[in-house]
Amino acid sequence: MDRLYKELENYSKKDYYPFHMPGHKRNGNSVDGDFPFDRDITEISGFDNLHHPQEILKKAQEEGAKLYGSLECFFSINGSTAALLAAVSACVKRGGKILMARNCHKAVYHAVYLRDLKPVYIYPQIERELEINGGIAPCRVKRMLEEQPDIEAILITSPTYDGVVSDVAGIARIAKEYGIPLIVDEAHGAHFCFSNYFPVSALKLGADIVVQSLHKTLPSMTQTAVLHRCSDRVSGDEIRRFMGIYQSSSPSYILMASMDACLDKIARDGDAMFQNFVGNLKHVRERLEKCRYIRLGTTDMIGNAGVFDFDRSKLLFFTKGTSLTGHELHTILREEFHLEMEMESEYYVTAITSVGDTKEGLERLCNAIEEIDRREALKRIDERKKEIFLDSAPYMKMKQVMGIAKAMESPVRKCLLEESIGKTSAEFVYLYPPGIPILVPGEQITGQFVRNVRRYMEQGLDLQGLCDYTNRTICVVGE
Repeated sequence: MDRLYKELENYSKKDYYPFHMPGHKRNGNSVDGDFPFDRDITEISGFDNLHHPQEILKKAQEEGAKLYGSLECFFSINGSTAALLAAVSACVKRGGKILMARNCHKAVYHAVYLRDLKPVYIYPQIERELEINGGIAPCRVKRMLEEQPDIEAILITSPTYDGVVSDVAGIARIAKEYGIPLIVDEAHGAHFCFSNYFPVSALKLGADIVVQSLHKTLPSMTQTAVLHRCSDRVSGDEIRRFMGIYQSSSPSYILMASMDACLDKIARDGDAMFQNFVGNLKHVRERLEKCRYIRLGTTDMIGNAGVFDFDRSKLLFFTKGTSLTGHELHTILREEFHLEMEMESEYYVTAITSVGDTKEGLERLCNAIEEIDRREALKRIDERKKEIFLDSAPYMKMKQVMGIAKAMESPVRKCLLEESIGKTSAEFVYLYPPGIPILVPGEQITGQFVRNVRRYMEQGLDLQGLCDYTNRTICVVGE
């Protein structure tokens, strides 16, 4: 039996005529545009079924487990979102309690809503020098479990969107002591296993479930992710059941083939690919760490604010102390230098690097940042903009006065954002990316939150979640 992606390529060259879905019938002339219709098939003979894998898809997932060293590997063509929904649902009974980092992706909050769970939040520490989220301390996890012994699972995000890694091994030991599973959202760490230059993967540190987005940092198509079951503390049958619920019953073979091809390529050529990537990355960091004004995030943060390790493939460019906001730096990089960044924040911009980067592309980034840094050296720093950053914080601690499900399903009313202070939110609010809620349904709206929203809007950041796309009003729980 050949690999899935090779079988799909071979099949596309054969003369089988499709009297089955999809409706394009593998006919590229059926619509304008250049799409890979020739390889877009359904569950036909010889190509297995993701919801009941017995042959080629079973082998593809087994190869993924072998490559990463997990007990089982589950393909997700609905990204890390579906994998996180399945992980939470398999580990916590309906109405149960979960200990979760407050800086989790919105998919985790959706799992809490769908399963009517009781979340217990643990906030990351704040790295004050850079004003980003730090790590989750094991001692705080232990204290939470001591205070609330009915917690059924722990979920943390490591690495964070900024590349911050928590002490996963320490948290895993505590989870094991209490006999509950640890779920690690390692969406941004699918590359960790393939070079010692990067942090150690949660797969090797005692986590029970690890979710990774292949498309984020490996050469795979958008919307592809994997869920690893790493211990018997979590039922494989339960994972299968919920993956079947949260994924499409018509999974894309193009996406699954992309995952298979990615994992096969890494297995065969990963050593050489990552050696080249790390060499290029070291060179980039050596150059950009010399910039005086546009500061590059470095491993200096390790040991502060719960930062156990840092993913150096994330290039964070901080504008604090310059004449630029993060939004302005992002705009200059895009419009003048034609460089698309991953994320803009108030005071920094994030660039994601991977084995797919070319030396030429990284050179363009270095030249652009060095040129912007040179311009800053010629400017008089705007003191007003410096003060903006001193008043900022990534995530405020909010008072939870009602469960998420109850808040979202209660009678609601709209009110002006400025008049919502003290009321209970019935909506999410988050900056996108990364899609981490800064306000969750059931939390009490504060004056600081309203001020932050207005500041984000003034700076041109992308606020999402409210049904009012203008962000003038917010739905609150009716009185």
